[in-house]
Amino acid sequence: MSIIIDGKTKVLIQGITGKEGSFWAKHAKEYGTNIVAGVTPGKEGQEVDGIPVYHTVRRAAAEHKIEASLLVVPPRFAKGAIFEVLDAGIKIIVVTAEGIPLHEMLEVRRVALSMNALVIGGNSTGIISTGKAMMGFFPYWLERVYKPGRIGVMTRSGSLTNEVTAEIVKAGYGSSSVIAVGGDPVPFTRFVEILPLFEKDSETDAVVMIGEIGGTMEEEVAEAIEQGIFTKPLIGFMGGRTAPKGQKMGHAGAIITAGKGTVADKVEALTKAGALVADRPSMIGALLDQALKG
Repeated sequence: MSIIIDGKTKVLIQGITGKEGSFWAKHAKEYGTNIVAGVTPGKEGQEVDGIPVYHTVRRAAAEHKIEASLLVVPPRFAKGAIFEVLDAGIKIIVVTAEGIPLHEMLEVRRVALSMNALVIGGNSTGIISTGKAMMGFFPYWLERVYKPGRIGVMTRSGSLTNEVTAEIVKAGYGSSSVIAVGGDPVPFTRFVEILPLFEKDSETDAVVMIGEIGGTMEEEVAEAIEQGIFTKPLIGFMGGRTAPKGQKMGHAGAIITAGKGTVADKVEALTKAGALVADRPSMIGALLDQALKG
């Protein structure tokens, strides 16, 4: 069992003929992902590593039963590409584009929620059900980083993900699914909306959350634990601990507002809820042992 995708999920890649799209389509296919089609306007009839390319999502969906789409398109085209997928009835979407305008992010989130669709991103490295399938940018060939196991991971940070998953493997564990919600200020899907999927997953024993300064997603997770929505062990790590006070950060999502969103706020809320919080990635393995082995 996996959350969101597995090796049978029929996947479409939008922007498949571009440099990034073709590179990761090839690697995802090698990993076992069931990529059935790609879309690039004006490129219908071509193939990428044996994957047929279509002008539009609707034309691709008419030929294949598509269940999920990975968008590898520039931010200015992301909103239109997402709505094209939703219009075709596809309910799982992963968006890699960074810097989508805020008002478009809000509009997409509202529409997706109204359609009961799951849109991950923007600015996401993707999702991976380890050992089964991936939609995004993961160096799966590094076994010291991506080894199948029973620890779920959800993350805001692309750069910290590999470091943390490596610590999970080093401690003798592995990951069940890794979900990168993205680092933009208004993600299409929030941590607290991913937690119920891990809660129901019989192959996930605990979850590691890689958070950051800014926003309130981590505090929302603490509330979900307190309310009994999530009952499995949760280990947190917060990026941005050394950020100077009053300094504006370059990361789009790392914005502290109205006295909320600091590392201290997040650690306090999670600890109060019963989660374990690592001061540094190297502590994660020991905290997993503490949570799972007593």
